[in-house]
Amino acid sequence: MSSHDKNSKLLGLEVLRFISAIAVLFWHYQHFSYVADKAVDFVTEQQPLYHAFALFYRYGFYGVQIFWTISGFIFFWKYSSEIGEGRIGARRFFVLRFSRLYPLHFATMLLVGCLQMIYLAQRGYYFVYQHNDIKHLVLNLFMASHWGLQDGYSFNAPIWSISVEVLVYLLFFLTLRFAGRSPWVNLAVLLLCGAGKWMGATSPVVDAVAYFYAGGLAAQAFRALEQSPMRARGRYAAFVALILVPLAAHAVQHAAHYPKEQVIPLFLLAYLPFVLFLIARDFQAPAPVQRVIEAAGNMTYSSYLIHFPIQLSLAIWCNWQGRPIPYHSVKFFALFMLLTLVAAYYLYRCFELPAQNLIRRTMSRRDGT
Repeated sequence: MSSHDKNSKLLGLEVLRFISAIAVLFWHYQHFSYVADKAVDFVTEQQPLYHAFALFYRYGFYGVQIFWTISGFIFFWKYSSEIGEGRIGARRFFVLRFSRLYPLHFATMLLVGCLQMIYLAQRGYYFVYQHNDIKHLVLNLFMASHWGLQDGYSFNAPIWSISVEVLVYLLFFLTLRFAGRSPWVNLAVLLLCGAGKWMGATSPVVDAVAYFYAGGLAAQAFRALEQSPMRARGRYAAFVALILVPLAAHAVQHAAHYPKEQVIPLFLLAYLPFVLFLIARDFQAPAPVQRVIEAAGNMTYSSYLIHFPIQLSLAIWCNWQGRPIPYHSVKFFALFMLLTLVAAYYLYRCFELPAQNLIRRTMSRRDGT
C-alpha cells in the first residue's frame, strides 16, 4: 500500500507548479512592449531585475511543458486505477474536469472580451491577441481555441495550453478504459509521438501528449517503487539518471549540432519525469508551511488565466492617463506581479473553488448520488 493518500497534496509538485506559473508570468511580461501583436523596441535584457531572473525571462515559455508533465503525473497517480477499473465513468470524469477548468475560463474570456473593446476604442487595435471575432469566440466557448481551427491567438490566449490538454484528457480516459494501465501503453504512446515528430508533425497536441504520458510513466514508476522493498535503491538509480540524462542531452546537442530550440524540449521530456519522480514524496513540513505551499499550488490555474486580463487592464489605465507603459520600471513590474498573485489567491478562494463545488454538487444531485 502506498504511503500517499490520493486526495493529499504532493508538496514537491505543488512547489514546482507554482514556480512554473511564475515563469510564465515572466515570459509574458514582454506583452507590455507590444503595439498590436508585435513587440516594439523590446530588449530582453532591459526588463526589470533581468540579471536575477534571466532564466525565467528567457525560458519561461517552457513552464507550459512542465505543467503538462505534472498533469500527467497527477492524473496517473490519482485516476488510473479508478478509470481503468471502471469506478470513474466518462460522465463523472467530464464533470470533474469541466468543474475544475471551465468556470474561470469562461469568466476570464468574457472579461478579456470586454476589456479588449475598451482598448480597441482607445488605440484602434487589440492588445497583443488580435483574433477576437465570433469564430474565435465560439472556439473559446468550447475550449477549442488551439485545436488547429484557429487563425491565431484570441481572447484570453493563455488558455491555449489547456485547450490542447483537453484533448489529452480524452486520450487519457480512452487508453485507460480500453488499453489498460500497463506502462507499456504509455511507452507505446510516447513512441507514436516520437514517430509523429520524426515525420514532421508540428501540432502542440503531439507535444502535450508526449509530456503528459512521460509524466504518467514517472507516476507509474513511483507507485511501483513505493510498494517495493527496492524503494531506496530505486530512488538512488533515479538520482543517478537525473545526473546522467542532462549530460547525455548536452552531449547529443554538441555532437549533432542541434540548435538549442530543438534540444530544450527533448531535454525536458527526458529530464522532467526524473525530477517529478524524486520530488513526489511525503515531505514533512510544519503545518503553516504546508498551508502556504498548498495555497501557492492552488493559485497556479488562476494566476495563469488572470495575468493577461491584469496586463490588459494596466495597459488601458496607462492609455487613459496618456502615458506609455513604464515596463522598464521595477515598481511597475512589482505592481503587476503583486496584482496577479493577490487576484489569483482570492479568485481561487472566492470564485474558482466555490464554482467547482457548486457544479459537482449539482451534478451529483442529478445523478442521485
